[in-house]
Amino acid sequence: MLKRVYLEITNCCNLSCAFCHQTERKPRSLTAEEFDILTEKIRGKTDLLFFHLMGEPLLHPELPVFIQSAAGKGFRPALTTNGTLLADRGKELLDTPLNRVSLSLHAPEANPSFSDPGYLHAALSFGKEADRRGIWVAYRLWNRGGLERNNPAILDELHRAYPGEWEKTRNGARIAEKTYLELADRFEWPDMKAPEQSGEIFCYALRDQIGILSDGSVVPCCLDAEGIMAIGNLFDSPLDEILRSERARRIYEGFTAHRAEEELCGRCGYASMKRHRARGK
Repeated sequence: MLKRVYLEITNCCNLSCAFCHQTERKPRSLTAEEFDILTEKIRGKTDLLFFHLMGEPLLHPELPVFIQSAAGKGFRPALTTNGTLLADRGKELLDTPLNRVSLSLHAPEANPSFSDPGYLHAALSFGKEADRRGIWVAYRLWNRGGLERNNPAILDELHRAYPGEWEKTRNGARIAEKTYLELADRFEWPDMKAPEQSGEIFCYALRDQIGILSDGSVVPCCLDAEGIMAIGNLFDSPLDEILRSERARRIYEGFTAHRAEEELCGRCGYASMKRHRARGK
């Protein structure tokens, strides 16, 4: 059983972040019928279902319906959002059985054209109410070594919203019952033009996770923005058959031996770092 599946309900986004790989794929969003088909095919294969790979999930008009449907099938629905649409759509999300939400507070800073003074207030108000309703919340500042000039002001607002002593964690702090602050370096997407990584490579792709693009393509992990490593299409084949494919087995066995069988994996700094976690370093 997989620990999580990333289901891309739309590859469209309302921002164009400097840190984001973005995608050259044709804009596409899942229909309600397609969502039902795909979730039925992964039913029982994972319990944690993220409505994200590329794109901004809050752009999808059927998002609350999707969350209700997924929860009814036994999934724990989760999403990652830039938070810019929470002022308009936050209330309807709070009325769904959403399990967890990650808010990328570093996203607006990476968009020179974004200038909504009410953004942070709306994001924090949503987060506080989500925590009160039992939803796990993660505020992300994944921008160390990059665009982080606004971090002090953001942290000041967080401290005002969540007063008192914060409980330190390995990557940030626990700031409320179910709310965390996550601090990390600026995220670099793997890219075929990126330099090759040296040394051993390891990833939990196909072990703990898979991604499903909005056209049904199954990819080994949530970082394959263009579907370069597609191992099958869930609209055409059962998941078990896709995971038994020659390409999937080769990728899996390569990571077991700490090597990259796919060129994209060999150009992924995140997979390079994963080798330390795999060996407990």
